[in-house]
Amino acid sequence: MDEKNRIYIFDTTLRDGEQSPGASLDMKRKLEIARQLAQMRVDIIEAGFPITSPGDAAAVKKIAAEIKGPTICALARAIEKDMEVALASLKPAKKSRLHVFLATSAIHRQYKLKKAKSEIVHLAVQAVKYARNRIGEVEFSPEDASRTEPDFLYEVVEAVINAGATIVNIPDTVGYTTPFEYGNLIKGIFDHVPNINKAIISVHCHNDLGLAVANSLAAVRFGARQVECTVNGIGERAGNAAMEEIVMALDTRPDIYGKHTNVCKDQICKASRLVSSLTGMVVQPNKAIVGRNAFTHESGIHQDGLLKHRKTYEIIRPEDVGFGETQLVLGKHSGRHALESRLHKLGYQLTAKELEKAFENFKQLADKKKEVFDDDLNALVDTEIISAPKTYELVSLSVLTQTGKEPKVNISIRSKAKVHEAAGSGSGPVDAAFKLVDKIIAQKTRLLDYQIRSVTVGKDAQGEVTVKVQDHKSNKVVIGQGVSTDIIEASVRAYLDAINKIVYRGGVLKKDSGAYGV
Repeated sequence: MDEKNRIYIFDTTLRDGEQSPGASLDMKRKLEIARQLAQMRVDIIEAGFPITSPGDAAAVKKIAAEIKGPTICALARAIEKDMEVALASLKPAKKSRLHVFLATSAIHRQYKLKKAKSEIVHLAVQAVKYARNRIGEVEFSPEDASRTEPDFLYEVVEAVINAGATIVNIPDTVGYTTPFEYGNLIKGIFDHVPNINKAIISVHCHNDLGLAVANSLAAVRFGARQVECTVNGIGERAGNAAMEEIVMALDTRPDIYGKHTNVCKDQICKASRLVSSLTGMVVQPNKAIVGRNAFTHESGIHQDGLLKHRKTYEIIRPEDVGFGETQLVLGKHSGRHALESRLHKLGYQLTAKELEKAFENFKQLADKKKEVFDDDLNALVDTEIISAPKTYELVSLSVLTQTGKEPKVNISIRSKAKVHEAAGSGSGPVDAAFKLVDKIIAQKTRLLDYQIRSVTVGKDAQGEVTVKVQDHKSNKVVIGQGVSTDIIEASVRAYLDAINKIVYRGGVLKKDSGAYGV
C-alpha cells in the first residue's frame, strides 16, 4: 500500500488506558495485551510511564525485551530523572521511542508550572536534545495543546523539531475541542510551522465530550499521520479515542479520508475481549465495532433487508473484525423471513402452513419474552408444529435400586417392528438407562442438559423431563421431552424423543441398529 497515505496507530492502552480507575494491570497481564497488540500489527505500543513505579518500569522493560514488531515507547516528563528511568526500561527493545511531554497552555503555565512562555520553550528544547542524544526516536507532546494559544503552540512545535523531535503530538488532553476547531488547529500547524515537513504530526484525543474519535479523524483529514488511541477507548476519565473505531472508519470511508492502517482488522474483537477481561472494564452492548449489539438486528424490516442483501443495513462485515456472524435477534419486532431463516439453520423444513402456525406461536411467545432463543424455537416447533416420527419407542423398563449398590436396569426398545433388549448398571438409574439406550441404538450423542419439573401437584404428580442432546456427527442440538409419573421412565422417553428428532432432521444412525437416515 501507499506509504504516504498510511496512518500510524500508536496504541496507549498499556499507559493511558491503564490510568482508567480500576484498570490497573500487573506485568503478566500487560505482557499478554502487548502480545495481542503485536499480533494486530499496531505500529507503536506505549508500554507505560516508568517513573511512576518500579513495577511499571519493570513491565516496560519486559515488554521491550519480548515483543517484536511494533516500536516500544515509554512516557516521561521533561525531567532528566524521568527520561533516564524510561530510557533504561526501553534498552532491550529492538525498536524504541521516548515520548516526552510538557504542558503549554496558559492555565497549566499559570497554575501548575508557574512558568513563562520563554521558560516553557527552553525546557522543551532542553528535554528533546537530552533525549535525542540517547535514543534515535523522540516524540514530544505539548500537553493541553488544544487550549494553548495557536501562535505559541506553533513556536513550541518549531523549536522541538529543530531540537530533534521526529514526532510531535498535539494532545486534546481534557477532551475540550471540537472536530472543526481541532481540524483547523492541525491545518494551522502545517501552515505556520516552517520545518513541519521534518516531523510526523500525531494526535491524542480524550473523550470528555464524546468527540475523541471525531476529533482524531478531523485531524487526519488535515494532515496528521499518527493517531494515539486505546482498545475499547479506555483511559483517563471518559477515555481516549477508540482504536477499533479509528481503524474501521479509515477502512470503511476511503472516499473521505483516503488513508489506511496496517492493523489486522480480524484481530480487533479478540483484542477488545482480552482488554475487557483483563481490566474488568465491560464493553457497553451498543459500543461501535466491538459491542455485543454492534452486528445484531431485531427490527423485522432490517432483518428482511439483511437477508436479501447485507449492505442494506450493515456497512462492516462482522467477520472482518473477528466478530463472527451477523446476529438476527428474534423478538416481537422480527418478521416471517427472519424466523424462516433461523428455523432453516436449525434444520427444520416446514410447509407454508406449518410456517404460518409457527409464526403465530412465535409472536405469542415473543410478547412474553424479550428475546426468543434457539432452544425456545426447538421446543415451539417440536411440541406444537411437528411431531418427529417415532423411530424408537420404549417397550418396557424395569429398574432395581438398593442403597449402597449400583442400580440394575433392563430396557426394551422397538425399532422398525424389531425389539431390542439390553441390561446393565450405572452410577444412578437415569445414567444406567441412558447408557443402555446408547448401547441399543449405537448412536454417539452428548447430553448437554437434564431438567425435571412437576407437571401437576400431589403425590401422584407427573414429572416432565427435558433433555438437551447434541449429535456428535452433525453437531445438531435438539430438545427432548418426556412425561410420566415414573421419573426414570420420563427420562428415557425424553432421551428417545431427542434421538428421534436427530433422525428426523437428518442424523444418520448405524445400519445395524435398525434405524434409518433421512
